[in-house]
Amino acid sequence: MNKIVYVEAFFKPVGKEVTRKVPTGETTKGFLGFEKEVTKKVTEWQQTGYSNREIDGQRLSADIDVAVRQLNREGYEVVSVTPVISGAYDFKYEVKFGGVNHGGGGYGYGYGYSYTEGVTIIGKRVTT
Repeated sequence: MNKIVYVEAFFKPVGKEVTRKVPTGETTKGFLGFEKEVTKKVTEWQQTGYSNREIDGQRLSADIDVAVRQLNREGYEVVSVTPVISGAYDFKYEVKFGGVNHGGGGYGYGYGYSYTEGVTIIGKRVTT
């Protein structure tokens, strides 16, 4: 008996470095003798969204590991791991006709790419 498991791939998080002031818990005397809180600048990465072209390979590997371990616990041996591929494309084509005694012109372009949408894992029950 076989068991089939699908593991979805997720796109890679994208972000930027953000600098902010963080209080240190210390105070100093400021101008005119008032206490002033001491801060330090800290730079940290902040997620702003997800890539529209790169999958998160590390997360996919970890998710595959979880699925394979679960299959093994249930008494299955992995027979195959097959990637599931999706793609995206765009194109534009335009023709412009000239006036009297003038030819026309046109142009076109297109592109396409594929990415791993996930993987299908097939496990076979181990019989003893």
